[in-house]
Amino acid sequence: MNFHDLFLKPYESYSSVQIFLEAVATLFGILSVYFSIKKNIWVYPTGIVSTVLYVYILFNFGLLGDMMINFYYTIMSIYGWILWAKSSKDHIHVEVSWAKRKEWVYAGVLLVLSLLLVTLVYYYKPFIDNHFSMSNTQLGLDHLDWANWLDVFTTSIFLVGMWLMAKRRVENWIFWIIGDLICVPMMIYKGLGITSIQYLVFTAMAVLGYQEWKRFLPAKKASIS
Repeated sequence: MNFHDLFLKPYESYSSVQIFLEAVATLFGILSVYFSIKKNIWVYPTGIVSTVLYVYILFNFGLLGDMMINFYYTIMSIYGWILWAKSSKDHIHVEVSWAKRKEWVYAGVLLVLSLLLVTLVYYYKPFIDNHFSMSNTQLGLDHLDWANWLDVFTTSIFLVGMWLMAKRRVENWIFWIIGDLICVPMMIYKGLGITSIQYLVFTAMAVLGYQEWKRFLPAKKASIS
């Protein structure tokens, strides 16, 4: 497939408003990652603009399962905003640190719970996408393709990444890098070419973010508990 088929053809059926909103959501998503690299609390208001726009976009496309996940991202962003606001001395920037062992345990539990929760959302996705009607609806996971299963995995990775970022832990960037890389081909498959480019940019920015946060910290100690 050529560039036109991958990135432009899906947009032939989109309205100008839909294309504009996806572009704005992408811009604010990139701004959010930039502010995150700078340890700046504006990561959250800009991120919320992006996720709220995606909630609207996905609702209009009838992708209600994906919409609910982005709604959850919005709630997690509000949670992170509150934590960063409490931890910021100048109300703008925050201090960061390595994750503790017990936080890795919490992260593991959150990952498993997230996998179960997102799988449950996809189980009920036919019901959700049918505007919460059981008419001609069959529940289950048989309708999932490879992109859907990757979505389950990446969503869980991102939720752990969001939690670690809210806790201001350097390792949050590792989860973003993995998830962003997976999302590049997945978004192309879903017909969201602009968003796939966003995730490619996110990957590069996440690598820079990890290096930037790590630069101001001492080497990780094995005795952290």
